[in-house]
Amino acid sequence: MTSEFPASPLTANGLSVGYGDTTILKNIDLDIAAGQITALVGPNGCGKSTLLKAFARILKPKSGHVTLEGQPITSYATRDVATRLAILPQGPVAPEGLTVTELVAQGRFPHQTLFRQWSPGDREAVERAMRLTDLEDFAERPVQSLSGGQRQRCWLAMVLAQDTPLLLLDEPTTFLDLKVQVDLMALLSRIVHEDGRTMVLVLHELNLAAAFADRIVMMRDGQIVAEGSGAQVIKPEELRAVFDLRSDVIADPATGRPVCLPRTSEQVVPLRSAAE
Repeated sequence: MTSEFPASPLTANGLSVGYGDTTILKNIDLDIAAGQITALVGPNGCGKSTLLKAFARILKPKSGHVTLEGQPITSYATRDVATRLAILPQGPVAPEGLTVTELVAQGRFPHQTLFRQWSPGDREAVERAMRLTDLEDFAERPVQSLSGGQRQRCWLAMVLAQDTPLLLLDEPTTFLDLKVQVDLMALLSRIVHEDGRTMVLVLHELNLAAAFADRIVMMRDGQIVAEGSGAQVIKPEELRAVFDLRSDVIADPATGRPVCLPRTSEQVVPLRSAAE
């Protein structure tokens, strides 16, 4: 790992994970930087979602281990893990008839016990999460009556109400219109950088990752191929090696961040990077 990133609250060391006899992740070493958005990118089946599940202790490693806040994640009780990290899986579905407030309130379950039920602190956490995600006007609406982007904000609010320093999101922009994707990523960036969270998310759209992630981890065949800032990893040669994608990469004139321009074989221009 490079030393330019802050100390890590979540790490993978020699991590190999799979399903049954099939190994998906192979000897992964990765430190997640505190206070940043880390985007996991790569082709389908490369192990992005598997890594996220291993980080959340949903999948048991075949070898190696995950460390949470300096301790093996296996040393924590399940409730203690849920008060330190929250995961939003791909394509969650709300029960029929659940209102926005009721869904968001489910994020408070890890903080409740037999002797500590709903409290003013729980209510404040739910209200704050709904305020951050601009859902206050939809509080009593059924979740299923909302648009795709609005529903995704509901799930994000539920995760935020869990009030953990670490957030793991699996493809939060899938199936959303481009404008909604951009708005959601801007919201996630604001939450991380203004609310003091650390976020790891799986993304398919490279240009969204380049525009909003502080750090990009590029994966292929269960291994990490490259990691660093967008300018460090979004390069024509890396995209060709990881995605088998011919592309040109230019710098966004407003931000300086890289923008990937896919090419057909007839359109390929001389390779250049955003740094040039």
